[in-house]
Amino acid sequence: MAKKSKKSVGTPATVALTEAGVPFTTHSYEHDPAAPSYGEEAAEALGVAPDQVFKTLLAEVDGTLTVAVVPVSGSLDLKALAAAVGGKRAVMADPAAAERSTGYVLGGISPLGQRKRLRTVVDASAEGRPTVCVSAGRRGLEVELAPEDLVALTDARVAPIARG
Repeated sequence: MAKKSKKSVGTPATVALTEAGVPFTTHSYEHDPAAPSYGEEAAEALGVAPDQVFKTLLAEVDGTLTVAVVPVSGSLDLKALAAAVGGKRAVMADPAAAERSTGYVLGGISPLGQRKRLRTVVDASAEGRPTVCVSAGRRGLEVELAPEDLVALTDARVAPIARG
């Protein structure tokens, strides 16, 4: 099931990983549109702990779109996100603005290969893990990679931004 060729998957996220020469594995599963949580659905389908699968959320910090990557087992602490980037106030981004800016649809937003490079913060719980899974750019497709590669490719800050 592991695919490493950009031709086999071809999302902007996998293309970016391939071009960067970063080792990764893709995992696909049948997405259920009725699933209440895309991230928990992915963890269950992949047979991994929910704290190994990270969701990509977009927020506005002082009016600037910012990407937050947090475990699906928790939720985003908006105050901590604002502090991590030196801001004062954070609110969840408008879904249409998130899709426009990233080039991905909700439930399939990847922190990698976004249309426009946005400021990114990865939750500190990713550190020390051998790998993490994030969306590969569409619902039902995850990419597994080393957290340090995720941080490097997104030029992310690492900070405790998740609750729960």
